[in-house]
Amino acid sequence: MSNLTNNVKASKLQPAEMSSASASGGPSKTDSSTGSTYKNLGLSNPAFWYSGGFIGLFVALALYDGELLSTMVNSGFAWSVNVFGPYWQILLLLTFLIGLALAAGQTGKVILGGVTTPEMNTFRWISIIFCTLLAGGGVFWAAAEPIAHYVSPPPLYGAQESTYQAAVNALSQSFMHWGFLAWAIVGSLTSIVVMHLHYDKGLPLKPRILLYPVLGERALKGHTGALIDACCIVAVAAGTIGPIGFLGLQISYALNALFDIPDGFTTQLIIVSFAIVLYTLSALSGLNRGMQMLSRYNVILAVALMIYILIFGPTNFIINGYIQGVGSMLDNFLPMATYRGDEGWLSGWTVFFWGWFLGYGPMMAIFIARISRGRSIRQLVSIISIVAPLVTCFWFTIVGGSGLAFEIADPGSISKAFEGFNLPGALLAMTQQLPFPMLTSILFLILTTIFIVTTGDSMTYTISVVISGETEPNAVIRTFWGVMMGVTALILITLGSGGISALQSFIVITAVPVSLILLPSLWNAPQIAMKLAKEQGL
Repeated sequence: MSNLTNNVKASKLQPAEMSSASASGGPSKTDSSTGSTYKNLGLSNPAFWYSGGFIGLFVALALYDGELLSTMVNSGFAWSVNVFGPYWQILLLLTFLIGLALAAGQTGKVILGGVTTPEMNTFRWISIIFCTLLAGGGVFWAAAEPIAHYVSPPPLYGAQESTYQAAVNALSQSFMHWGFLAWAIVGSLTSIVVMHLHYDKGLPLKPRILLYPVLGERALKGHTGALIDACCIVAVAAGTIGPIGFLGLQISYALNALFDIPDGFTTQLIIVSFAIVLYTLSALSGLNRGMQMLSRYNVILAVALMIYILIFGPTNFIINGYIQGVGSMLDNFLPMATYRGDEGWLSGWTVFFWGWFLGYGPMMAIFIARISRGRSIRQLVSIISIVAPLVTCFWFTIVGGSGLAFEIADPGSISKAFEGFNLPGALLAMTQQLPFPMLTSILFLILTTIFIVTTGDSMTYTISVVISGETEPNAVIRTFWGVMMGVTALILITLGSGGISALQSFIVITAVPVSLILLPSLWNAPQIAMKLAKEQGL
């Protein structure tokens, strides 16, 4: 085992893995220009070709025959949610419950990362986690999902005679989708496993190490490890490209509604290009500069908007709706988490969201491991699985709850704007009923953009880490992946909203292999936690 660890440590110093090169049968790249290209882009890593090739094939098929792609994706989506939907629901539930148990016991005091003090101060750490994991969904979905469940009640709750109770139920269902389970799967147990195997055992900071306790050395070398990494890269790239594309579509719609700017591809191109430049520059600046700065200012802006709406919006409804909505979610937590009564509804809501969040799991674990060195298991789990979800629920009450209050007071004021599942329409309909509607709307659009940018820069950075094998990837590979994801989003936008929608459905398909990669963490994380507790004298 010591020899294996030493070998892995040595390989970490190489930008391209020797094992990957030998497995591919390619010659050693010693020529200065060619070698520099291979080093900068990680071209000798098969994971690059598997993931990049698959994404390229997806885009090529979209351009060649969009209808064929949609048919294939829809079939794969239906199969994924029907076969794996129940498994995903149990996986998320167990991940959350096991994480709570580890945090509550003596294992909660275990310090992760091989250092005794955190490398990043708490406010910056929490800011990056909030902005990266909540992403743009935290704005448009916060406005749209509550009104969606209000107009069409979730089957578990059913129709209500009381409009207030219907609104509380709508909030409760939204809290379930964006609350405890969603946050836990993207960085609690998996981060424990990754931090131990990377910092304590010297294994590379790549998704493949999640299967190291099961597959051993096979998970680290050759095409097996490359395929594991590629599956996770494709999933998180798809999950990031989709929001980038929707950012262009939704901000373009909002600018048209507010300023009569043409809602066309030119506007969308400018918006997405601006986002590409922002998140690529942020990724180039690294964890300690651009990412921290953007996250910090975005959290400040989000808090300012929350306070503003809490004061000038429907304050009484927001407070009562949050308290009762959280209470209703807790009261119906297990029934909602395990609901299987209407598979059609589940495929459009709960299972869709679970597939989306699962796809982020391994890469988010790597990102969180990179920023959380020196944190205890209790800090990690409490912030990610408890505090962040409760704050998210409050944010949903501020944005979506205000919309519900306005809808109850003036039926149709929000629901008409939301018709056709118009996410930005629901947001703008809400902001237009607040004081200084134009300024409030603009600030929300800025907030959304920065949320997407912080997700883009963190995932650009993380993909570059996995491909290059370095904790500080070079500028070329960061720029390549940042621009590639943005350009892919633009290509799909040219196909109309159907291209982005196909990608959104495809995200759920990518969750199938990723969910199997996450499974061993259910027992590996507790084993690691107990082992470290003994080593640290706890």
